[in-house]
Amino acid sequence: MTEQSTVTPETAGTPAAEAVAPPAPQGRRRLLAALRWTVAVLAFAAAGTGAAYGITRAERTDLPGLSTQDDGRWTYPALAKPGLAPGAAQPFAKDNEDGIHYAALPQLLLPAPKGSTPDAALRVEKDQAVSVDTFLEEYEPAARTKMKQAFTDDGLRQIAARGWTMPDGTRTRVYLLRFHSSGFVDAFEGCGINMNLNGINRIEGDSDWSKVKNDQNPPDLADVSLFAEAAPVGDEDLKAGCVKGGDTQAVVLQTRKGKVAAVPFHQTVILQDQLLH
Repeated sequence: MTEQSTVTPETAGTPAAEAVAPPAPQGRRRLLAALRWTVAVLAFAAAGTGAAYGITRAERTDLPGLSTQDDGRWTYPALAKPGLAPGAAQPFAKDNEDGIHYAALPQLLLPAPKGSTPDAALRVEKDQAVSVDTFLEEYEPAARTKMKQAFTDDGLRQIAARGWTMPDGTRTRVYLLRFHSSGFVDAFEGCGINMNLNGINRIEGDSDWSKVKNDQNPPDLADVSLFAEAAPVGDEDLKAGCVKGGDTQAVVLQTRKGKVAAVPFHQTVILQDQLLH
């Protein structure tokens, strides 16, 4: 089985491969709890395949039931939260409870997994920046004017994005929208059950995700919401993930002809959530 890395604690500006200091007790408890619940989420999504799934770095003996190498997960590079300038507060620290991110926005973007190819259709500019108009292409034309005005009124600072396509045809776009404060993130209506995505008649809650949340006690994942295209689905299926992280909103979109697989979708959203928290 290929080991899968999770987000490590913030570095002091060192590369991800170098050693980093251990997380604070509060952060360590959150990470361990998230690991345990994530395994439950992905194990549930795998019902019917006879395999359990873990997306974070863990030894085989820590994950009972892992017996196959091809378990549906994608292999991401080792993840590390970016280092900050001296004196800058970490997001959600006692002196930064609003979750302001002082790292450059591209550093908070989830990297593409192994085996993927960059999404040529996503118009990314310097430092992974995308324009408001590029982001709004994900939405129905009738909704774009109102959303663009809301960005002007509601404190949008910048958008960064990364997109890739996997060999099975799954196309992923991850957008990070940075606002002036978490209050503006809360006011953002472009990611949720009523989001007007281009070419999609209606979305609903991701049933796999919802059933696990009902059966488990998810730790610190209240800011994560997952959605799926409602039937009838056309030639291409869509799933959408929404993550609120202080002053930053993540919008994760996956599309695929046929059906988007639950395991890599859940994996991608949870890893992006870890990078923002």
